[in-house]
Amino acid sequence: MNTDELDSVLFGAERRVLKIQTKLHCWARDDPHRRFDDLFNLVADPAFLLVAWDRVRGNKGARTAGVDGRTARSIEAGQGVVDFLDGLRSQVKDRSFCPLPVRERMIPKSGGKLRRLGIATIADRVVQASLKLVLEPIFEADFHPCSYGFRPNRRAHDAVAEVRYFASRSYEWVVEGDITACFDEISHPALMDRVRDRVGDKRVLALVKAFLKAGILGEDRMLRENRAGTPQGSILSPLLSNVALTVLDEHIARGPGGPASSQTERAKRRRHRLPNYRLVRYADDWCLMVAGTKDDAEALKEEMAEVLSVMGLRLSPEKTLITHIDKGLDFLGWRIQRHRKRGSNRHYIYTYPSGKAVKAMTGNVRTMCRTTDTSQPLDALLRQLNPALKGWCVYFRPGVSSATFAYLSYYTWRQVGSWLRRKHRRSTWKDLRRRYCDVGWWPASEERPLFNPAKVTTTRYRYRGTVIPPPWPGLE
Repeated sequence: MNTDELDSVLFGAERRVLKIQTKLHCWARDDPHRRFDDLFNLVADPAFLLVAWDRVRGNKGARTAGVDGRTARSIEAGQGVVDFLDGLRSQVKDRSFCPLPVRERMIPKSGGKLRRLGIATIADRVVQASLKLVLEPIFEADFHPCSYGFRPNRRAHDAVAEVRYFASRSYEWVVEGDITACFDEISHPALMDRVRDRVGDKRVLALVKAFLKAGILGEDRMLRENRAGTPQGSILSPLLSNVALTVLDEHIARGPGGPASSQTERAKRRRHRLPNYRLVRYADDWCLMVAGTKDDAEALKEEMAEVLSVMGLRLSPEKTLITHIDKGLDFLGWRIQRHRKRGSNRHYIYTYPSGKAVKAMTGNVRTMCRTTDTSQPLDALLRQLNPALKGWCVYFRPGVSSATFAYLSYYTWRQVGSWLRRKHRRSTWKDLRRRYCDVGWWPASEERPLFNPAKVTTTRYRYRGTVIPPPWPGLE
């Protein structure tokens, strides 16, 4: 089968998968207590496996091999996609498929700590992607509107906008939740119990459990058992972590003073000096917005810790903070804080890039300028800088970010200027300007100019609330 034929088959497979996903979501939404008993055939369906392969191949991680040493490109060049998927389908259908251990990779975090990343084989990734295509529409019907991380049609900007929205409406105390090693400590039995609430197909449950229990081949080449957690970096991990952390969403949704309370009930609680609260969660990062006192926030913090313990999770005592909106908080890279508007006595909630995010970006710029060899042309440096600067500015564009963009522009200009001085040690600034600057003093190569953050115009992100469109057509 050539590339054109594969693309034609893929188009038909995507339509079939989308149609089935829509049906699964409708059935799950219309009957909250329904358990799905015949899903295994969908996981092994040729259309689902082909769409899963396309998503795995299109990911940057497709260039990274698992413990078997195979990449997506090597499979295409050697065995061939059709034969690979046919063999994988046969293994899944006759239940001889067994996930291989994930290859461990330790990724540096801020503060000198390390994060464990699990790299699965290409075959395991394809089966996981197919499993996710089947399970995601079902569990999406149960997820609450306060959850935004790793869900279709939802993004970090929605979570930040919701925090800003509630902070502007008297929810002034914030519990900043930090779960200790969330992906590493989720209890397998507790997680599987929640999966069983919706999935009755024992073959699918066995497949999910097999991925959870797949061993870990450490960087020291030692094979270890995996008795808790979902391997971070796995395709299935974000969905399973959302299933586990829904315990928080459900607890807040059911509680008095939560989103289920009417406006009259909330007003009555305020008169009796009882707190109202809202949860905003992006994967394992969450904020509990409290309309009450600091003592109310402390009590709710302890309550949340007890709820998480059911899933084998713990709150970090050092990083779980209680702050007032006037002092501000950092959430998903943003600083959210109430300030007095310049020239008036009114106070508003402002969102802008956090100091940590700015420091990380300037650190990246400095590293690129120091690691790029000066023997290379300027364009080699700009090809690294421009995508990083543009992506960062696009993320922080819907906020009060103009001053930060101007600072980043100046900082980048200084770093690139220093790189050019090291490249041409005997040249003056006048010579460098004549050679590398088209307009004014802004550097540019023959192919492209340096991206200028100061020219990025800021916008205001519109809070979408509960009107976020569903991920499947025909459900609006």
